[in-house]
Amino acid sequence: MGSSRFNSLRFPFSKATSRFWRTPLSKRSLIIASLCALYLFFALFGYSQHYQDKDKRRHTRGLYPLDNARPDTVDSHASVLPTRPNVVYITLKSKRLKPANIRGTIRPKLRRKVRRTQPTRSPFTQNKFGTLGRNAGENRRNVAQETFLGETLDVDYKSLNLNPGSDSRVSSIRIYSPNAPPWFSAGDVKAMRFLADAKVVRIKKMPQGDFPSLLIFESEAVGKHKLFEASNLCGGQCGGIGSPLDNTEVFAFHLDRVLGLNRTLPAVSRKFGFLYDGQPCPVVLWDASVQPEGHPAVKLTWGEYQNTLKARCLRPKSSSTKPDSNCSTVHHYEWSKLALFDFLLQIHNRLDPSCCGFRPRHEDLCVRLGSHAECGDQNHTQLKSIRQSDNLRHLVFTYNKGFFDRNEDNLDFRLLEGIKELPEQAVSVLKSSKLRVKLLQSLFLDQRYWESQGGRQGIDKLIDVIERRAKVLLTYINAHGIKTIPMNE
Repeated sequence: MGSSRFNSLRFPFSKATSRFWRTPLSKRSLIIASLCALYLFFALFGYSQHYQDKDKRRHTRGLYPLDNARPDTVDSHASVLPTRPNVVYITLKSKRLKPANIRGTIRPKLRRKVRRTQPTRSPFTQNKFGTLGRNAGENRRNVAQETFLGETLDVDYKSLNLNPGSDSRVSSIRIYSPNAPPWFSAGDVKAMRFLADAKVVRIKKMPQGDFPSLLIFESEAVGKHKLFEASNLCGGQCGGIGSPLDNTEVFAFHLDRVLGLNRTLPAVSRKFGFLYDGQPCPVVLWDASVQPEGHPAVKLTWGEYQNTLKARCLRPKSSSTKPDSNCSTVHHYEWSKLALFDFLLQIHNRLDPSCCGFRPRHEDLCVRLGSHAECGDQNHTQLKSIRQSDNLRHLVFTYNKGFFDRNEDNLDFRLLEGIKELPEQAVSVLKSSKLRVKLLQSLFLDQRYWESQGGRQGIDKLIDVIERRAKVLLTYINAHGIKTIPMNE
């Protein structure tokens, strides 16, 4: 009985399914697609209806976590639809609380806000401001003309603001420890602070022969120094201002002190609002004794210089030169120090002014002046810029324009020709692993120069060049059997 009833109920369903499968394939596909679309429509309609109800509850009562929803705010359909796993919380904006009263404080007075309006200027006031502006522009143009065109050699700049934005209480020389690095003397530190922070009173222009004219700035005379009494160019303490392109003067000063040579004049980097658009430029301590008015430059040809090296002038500790040797008063050790220093910085203007020891560029001075063609007769090439100090046995390294963009395959080895001995202290620094550390500590003192080279990253690139040249120099020393001896007199 039961089986017959089941069969009777199953017969219409089986008959319908068999009839469905006997229909063509295209009609079956259309029926299935219609059923799927109908199901998808009702599913999306129910889903959107659910979230519309939830938005209504959010705007009417505030939103609570769905997991902890109140029974009266959730309808009966919410239990059927699954909740999303990420629960959203919204913090309602609360009222601003008054600050608590702190004991010991004073209640500030209430000040009325005053509306500031742009002041109206009368025609007389406007004309006055325009006249002052034109005068300021003319003064700056006159400064540029007097400085660069050389219309006057002595210019008084007291009427202008020579140190715009400078703070005399803050020095650009950074010495945070009680003592400066040991390679600086007390005089070096004093000179660096003077060059970086001294108030400029007057500027004068001085020709330098083959080199561009040098601008000399004079500070307030605190007391005349013996170096400046021999020249009428400076009545107090002075400094020479170079071009921003010659900032290697500052690096050369620090390298000279780190190596223990002590033959360069103190130099720092400084900004002048009335020169070079405020770019940092080198400032070198003025020393009248190394100028033409003091001691003229040592005149030697390349052949005479090589004969001087062979004669080892003043090699024994004596006050006179060897007889019949054509020696100058310069001590033999000075040429060794000069050759090492010039090779590391590739300064060729002293010992190789005609650029005979390397491949010069078209923009180099020796090519533009045509002196490079004189390399065929090297013995008669005149050396330049060989300066002596008050002690005529010593040299002073001036105009230290080095080149950091010269590769190791184009170094000027002519600077080392004839040198058989080098200073032991300088070579030991080059051999040690402390050259970089010492140069970083030294150059960090000059904040202007440090920042102008791009900070630590830029300074490291310059030291990389010196370290590579130091390795080449040490290889040259070993290959040619050059001795290293103490040269501290």
